[in-house]
Amino acid sequence: MTAATRGLQKVRATYGMALVLVPGPVIWLATGQLPSRRARRVAQVLGIRHLIQAALTTAAPEPAVLAIGGQVDTVHAASMLLLAAVSRAGRRAALTDALTEAAFAAAGFSAAEGFGGAFPGRRPG
Repeated sequence: MTAATRGLQKVRATYGMALVLVPGPVIWLATGQLPSRRARRVAQVLGIRHLIQAALTTAAPEPAVLAIGGQVDTVHAASMLLLAAVSRAGRRAALTDALTEAAFAAAGFSAAEGFGGAFPGRRPG
């Protein structure tokens, strides 16, 4: 595992742990809004997802695993953009999360590329 990949997983695990343990302050810092109980619970579930993803990519830091993680982050970012489009109340939080997930996706794809670019469905060359 490269130093950059290790760093990515540490950042992801730290972010996930923060969402699980202190979702209210994390949401407030990101959005400037006091989160509802529901928003805190959703953040905790997403934090668990990040912890699982960090564990999986640490256990198997192969290009395909990192690329799949990037794809999961991309889908998450897209879902947050859709939520922002339809929810005025949740727009700021959704856009903040979309940007965060896009950054994780880019880092995941970059880490996979650092291993030789073996993306699922992509031919080398």
